[in-house]
Amino acid sequence: DGSTSTAVGFAVTSALPTVLVTGDLSFFYDSNALWNRYIPENFKILVINNNGGGIFRFIPGPTTTNTLDFFETPHHHLNAQNLCNMHGLDYLTASNKEELTKVWEDFYRITDKPVLLEIFTPGELNAEVLKGYFRAMKN
Repeated sequence: DGSTSTAVGFAVTSALPTVLVTGDLSFFYDSNALWNRYIPENFKILVINNNGGGIFRFIPGPTTTNTLDFFETPHHHLNAQNLCNMHGLDYLTASNKEELTKVWEDFYRITDKPVLLEIFTPGELNAEVLKGYFRAMKN
């Protein structure tokens, strides 16, 4: 995928805060990007963890061919905490609106190291919310 690597590269060249919004599978797939020892402290990662490949619930193909299980790749509730510990990132987590409200300001606060906020969402609901967002954008 390479989105994490690309975002790290951009963050290294920018004095402005850089925020990567990514899904769990994409993040885990490209987590080697965090081996870079030059990741600036203004780099933020927002991981939407819906237990594997929620994007496949709203693109044509997987949902109309009875192959969704092959695309989604459920990972049995893995999280990014150990990756953050290993690579020296601060780790925040939220599983509901109240928890998200509590950590939101901490996520955007500039500290002495990068930070990752992992938001756990139900895959089925996540896809419907995103479809609604895209419908609203068309109007």
